[in-house]
Amino acid sequence: MRAYALLVVLLFIGNTTMSQNCDNSLSGKVTDLHDGQLLIGVTLTIANTEQTVQTGYDGTFTFPNLCNDTYYIQVSHPYCLTKEFTVRVNGDTTKSFKLEHHLEELNQITIEGSAYSDKSKTILENTIDNEALERFSSGSLGDALNSISGVSSLNTGKTVVKPLINGLHSSRVVIINNGVRMEDQEWGAEHAPNIDINAISNLTVIKGAGALQYSGDAIGGVIVAEASKVPVKDSLYGKNLMTAASNGRGSSLSSKLTKSYQNGWYATMQGSLKRFGDFEAPDYVLSNTGMFERSASLQVGFNRFDYGIEGYYSVFKNEIGILKASHLGGAQDQIRAIESTIPLTIEDFTYKIDKPKQDVSHHLARLKTFKRFDEFGKLSFQYDFQRNNRLEFDSRRGDDREKPSVDLELDTHTVLIDLESDLIDEMMLKSGLMARYQNNFATDTGVRRLIPDYQMYDLGVYFVADYQLSKQLLLEAGARYDFTFMDVFKFYRTSFWESRNYDQLFPEIVVEEYPTEILTNPQLNFNNGSATLGATYTFAENYNLFFNYSVASRAPNPSELFSEGLHHSASRIEIGDLRFNSEISHKVSLTLRHDDDDNFSFCVTPYINTVSDFIIIEPVEVRQTIRGNFQVWEYRQTDAQLLGMDVDASYAFTNNVYLKSQFSLVKGYDQTLDAPLIGMPPINIGNEIVYQNPDFNNIRLSLQSAYHFKQHDFPNNNFEVYIPQTETYEEVDISSTPNAYHLLNFNSNIDININQQSKLTVGFSITNLMNTSYRNYLNRLRYYADDLGRNFLLNLKVNY
Repeated sequence: MRAYALLVVLLFIGNTTMSQNCDNSLSGKVTDLHDGQLLIGVTLTIANTEQTVQTGYDGTFTFPNLCNDTYYIQVSHPYCLTKEFTVRVNGDTTKSFKLEHHLEELNQITIEGSAYSDKSKTILENTIDNEALERFSSGSLGDALNSISGVSSLNTGKTVVKPLINGLHSSRVVIINNGVRMEDQEWGAEHAPNIDINAISNLTVIKGAGALQYSGDAIGGVIVAEASKVPVKDSLYGKNLMTAASNGRGSSLSSKLTKSYQNGWYATMQGSLKRFGDFEAPDYVLSNTGMFERSASLQVGFNRFDYGIEGYYSVFKNEIGILKASHLGGAQDQIRAIESTIPLTIEDFTYKIDKPKQDVSHHLARLKTFKRFDEFGKLSFQYDFQRNNRLEFDSRRGDDREKPSVDLELDTHTVLIDLESDLIDEMMLKSGLMARYQNNFATDTGVRRLIPDYQMYDLGVYFVADYQLSKQLLLEAGARYDFTFMDVFKFYRTSFWESRNYDQLFPEIVVEEYPTEILTNPQLNFNNGSATLGATYTFAENYNLFFNYSVASRAPNPSELFSEGLHHSASRIEIGDLRFNSEISHKVSLTLRHDDDDNFSFCVTPYINTVSDFIIIEPVEVRQTIRGNFQVWEYRQTDAQLLGMDVDASYAFTNNVYLKSQFSLVKGYDQTLDAPLIGMPPINIGNEIVYQNPDFNNIRLSLQSAYHFKQHDFPNNNFEVYIPQTETYEEVDISSTPNAYHLLNFNSNIDININQQSKLTVGFSITNLMNTSYRNYLNRLRYYADDLGRNFLLNLKVNY
């Protein structure tokens, strides 16, 4: 009986086994969760078995000989967090997987200035990575960007550095800080971006208006500052940075700490402190040029494959001294200062920041969330708020001596909705909506307001699509529309109002007339369209050709429209024009790039940018006021053309020694007057020879050479002033440009392992190695003093 029962059981099991179909297959592909890119070399393993496969060059995989059953599959990749998936196989089954693609950023070393991302696929993007940014920890965003070809800076001394891309700056260059467009009175030539360079891990420069998802008015280009990605795993890491510098006798401290969890939660805290006294030229102290910068940020978020949310808040505060010798008495002092080889005011070194000075604070808050939908794409929503408070102090008397001469508070609210969709395997579509409200309030300081009270409303819509026509050819096209409405209340001096013929052109905007002033309410509308069309072609071996044509239009900013008074920290009187139209730019750029990991790489980018109704500001006279003698700079509109070329090249002599070279040329022409444009950067050439040995504590030694030619193309803006002391007229030469100059810089660093989790990096640098006396054409204080002398810097970084 027992033998019979056992036989029945064995027959049952055998029949079940024979009926099980194990000829099925499981196939599919593995892609990057963020951009849908196929991942190569992904390992897939069925749990509790030895069945393992890898994705090939097409990102696909196949498991053969599977039964109708439930399987637990482990999917891993060197740069991704390993994940497990549950799959039910019933016949031949297709299943695709997505991985969170995180680079190991803590120890990542990349080639500076050559990385390519997807912000614009037909304009070559230049990037500066985290390792390179840390060398500028005691400097500014503008200092770091100077290391990229085609990017220079418009300076007001050492501490106010504005990026200038292919000859354009201020409102024509859009800065994106952690996904937020910076709104910080950027129209001012001496208004530096309110960004702590130690709070970002990656800088990308897009030289043109092709990245329409960020803006349609970036006639000069877009700068994207991003924080490092946080891995979705249990981790705690951070870093401390300390820099001490001889010039300015100051230091900077920065600390960052990140905590992340396997379930997706993470938080990052960061803070910085910088303090410098008076900086020094090779032969004298640059009195009242110290600075005191403080910043802090907090980032908290939750990130999963298909949804996430993040909150971010930062505060930035900077007190900046303005060279005392730039604020003068009478017209004769103006002439003496320009003709003198040394400043008219030189005092002993001090950490005290006296008037004239700036005191700027900037608050930024952002809330962003996203959700991924199958067959639809990634939908993102973002709200951000910014408050910028700018105080400018001048020498005043009596009860007002501690009161600022300029007190501006700018509040900005922005809502963004973006959608990224894979329409088909070969095509990606980005589209979005933007709504922005801005309110500027100018506090009464007893001084005529340079910028009036206003409210501004912006609405924008865009789309950008790229299509992979073939393996070698990618096409990109996009369009954007922006509407801007300004509601302004401004007092005009009656004499100025009539001299401009505004009484005949704009009588309808007059609200009320006073004995010497007129209150007006201009309400202005601007409709701006932008577009881009480009292609990227890959040919031969490691050759890429980028072509892009972009149209950008920019509404005039409030300074260009309404300025009428003394801009104290700029040390000049500025005058705008209510009659301005929007600028319209047509830019064509072509880039040939060759990448060779073993030996020689180069990149050549010629471009031409034609701008109708181009707004420029230029000096027209010197005017005596009760606060001193100041140059008068006036805005006007013309047609302009900018032509140029950027060249990058690198050559590896050995595995450890390589040479990097850069060349930048830009020529700007006023087509209306048939004359050169003011403020164009001169030709410059840079070379850097680097020795780096990863096997010997990652030691890095570099010697940099920078040669700046004399600018020979400039307009003649000289004018005559009356000198009461001699009852004569003398010419004020503010057009002549400084001589060419050559600078040498040395940079070094070495890694020292403290333990398995911590590493100390020690860096030593010398800028202006030969202590060369020079004046930079793009430094607005070049009329009054030389630029910085030699500077020794010690950098210490601890990763943990």
